[in-house]
Amino acid sequence: MRVLITGATGLLGGHLIKQLQQRGETIRALVLPVENADKLVKQGVEVVRGDITDASTLAPAVKDVELIFHLAGMMGVWRPLADYRLVNVNGSENLYMAAQKAGVRRFVHTSSHTVYGLGYGRFMTENDPLRPDPDPYSITKAEGDRMMRRLMLNSPVETVILRPGTFFGPGDRLHFGRMAQKVKDGKGLIVGRGNNHLPFCYVTDVVDGFMLAAYHQNAPGNVYNITNDRPLTQQEMFDAIADAVGGVRPTRHLPYMPIYYGSIVAEKVVARITRTKPIVTQLGALMFGSDNKHSVEKARRELGFEPQVDLRTGIKLAAEWFNAGGMNEVAVTQASQNAPLAGAVR
Repeated sequence: MRVLITGATGLLGGHLIKQLQQRGETIRALVLPVENADKLVKQGVEVVRGDITDASTLAPAVKDVELIFHLAGMMGVWRPLADYRLVNVNGSENLYMAAQKAGVRRFVHTSSHTVYGLGYGRFMTENDPLRPDPDPYSITKAEGDRMMRRLMLNSPVETVILRPGTFFGPGDRLHFGRMAQKVKDGKGLIVGRGNNHLPFCYVTDVVDGFMLAAYHQNAPGNVYNITNDRPLTQQEMFDAIADAVGGVRPTRHLPYMPIYYGSIVAEKVVARITRTKPIVTQLGALMFGSDNKHSVEKARRELGFEPQVDLRTGIKLAAEWFNAGGMNEVAVTQASQNAPLAGAVR
């Protein structure tokens, strides 16, 4: 079977490719003209240049494809809402319509746990309404999620929407790498008391969820949370990372509410004046300072999904990469973050 992956140069894409190749699939990657695809070529992946924001470039990518994993999206870059919407909403629609025209059988769309909003302090389920917080990433991922659910109602394409947690693993510079570096340098901080749960999961568990979405007969027409439903607290996670990388367990606590409201002011006032990303964003404050948990009972019941990697074990595995100098490696996956209209995939 020929499989198309968007966002193949990202963390999730790299791990997903390995699983698909073990299954014997023929893999094609839609890659931006500015992205470095050398690693993909060495892996035997067919590279097609194009851009989901330009519908006219997508026909060669979707030709003769049976299955699409749409991982690409904008995140982690300081860009206007319109730019995020162009990628995360319009780009997703462009790809889906091209897939439908080409007769693609199944389409797996990547949403996000942030579509529910953050900080509810209970296990969020797929039945909860989408109430994203006011940041471009969360807003546009929720818009893309709603759009995809509308489109698939009258589409012949078997469509599955996944809402993964914030995943980490070897090669993760965006989250794990930064957290590990802070505690390694003795600069780790705890926002609030530290007893709030963080919405992290190990990358191979997310890959398992994507594989089930792609091949399980029960998956089409459904939305699933894919994460670890045994999350660590903020303090537990930073302590485990510090121990794994030989760093210092953080003991300094900063009050959550001033950090949160300060991030709002920073985004609305300081960032608009300086046109640079503030040190602490509203999404970052909510992610690390509030309590976030997500249920995977639906995926467990209907697909047989089960997180396999204990988070402390996952931290040790990611730390091996970090301790081996992983942050100093040439980061071909970062090319998409610096592209005009594309960002890292989460």
